[in-house]
Amino acid sequence: MGAPLLEGVELGHSFDYELFEGLSFQLHEGESMAVVGKSGSGKSTLLHICSTLLPPRSGEVYLFQEPIYRLSKERLLSLRRYKVGIIFQSHYLFKGFTARENIEVAALMVGRSLDLELIQRFRIAHLLEKKVSELSGGEQQRVSIARVLTKEPKIIFADEPTGNLDSQTAQEVMDWLFEYVRLRKGGLFLVTHDMELAYRCDKVYRLEGKGLVGLRP
Repeated sequence: MGAPLLEGVELGHSFDYELFEGLSFQLHEGESMAVVGKSGSGKSTLLHICSTLLPPRSGEVYLFQEPIYRLSKERLLSLRRYKVGIIFQSHYLFKGFTARENIEVAALMVGRSLDLELIQRFRIAHLLEKKVSELSGGEQQRVSIARVLTKEPKIIFADEPTGNLDSQTAQEVMDWLFEYVRLRKGGLFLVTHDMELAYRCDKVYRLEGKGLVGLRP
């Protein structure tokens, strides 16, 4: 199977109370992994830790066999820019920009051009010249996800990525994400409340009682 794209080793974290401790898992090329659990169980915090955004209180995160929180700031930023894609339920688009400009910013960051196939796949060609403020929530989310994939990341972290989408569009978007991971031998780390969506992943875990329970390890 080869070395994992992502590995969590004995991860623990707390805020005013302990969220979780001793979490260990691996994600390999071409694999998808879902983490489910009650609100407040720490799912999003775990995603932030694994995606370079938040150092854990204890344990180690390896991305592409590199211990990310022991790297230089420059190396960490480089990984985040070129190899990591993060999809949030909130789209975080630049509100004064058009949809095209939002996507082009991501493309320019990594030296790529606009991917017209991606634009067609997400059915947003007719939205490109509209300001973000003119788009519906679902349209904004489709643009946001297309912006992330424009970077062609090796691993995608997705926190409730379909929360603002209708069921048909959500199905289409997830089909493309799974296909993207398969074709590019990438990885998908998904946080969701949707058990049906979670079980489309190769591995499924539940955050429960401060630990990680393997539903499909």
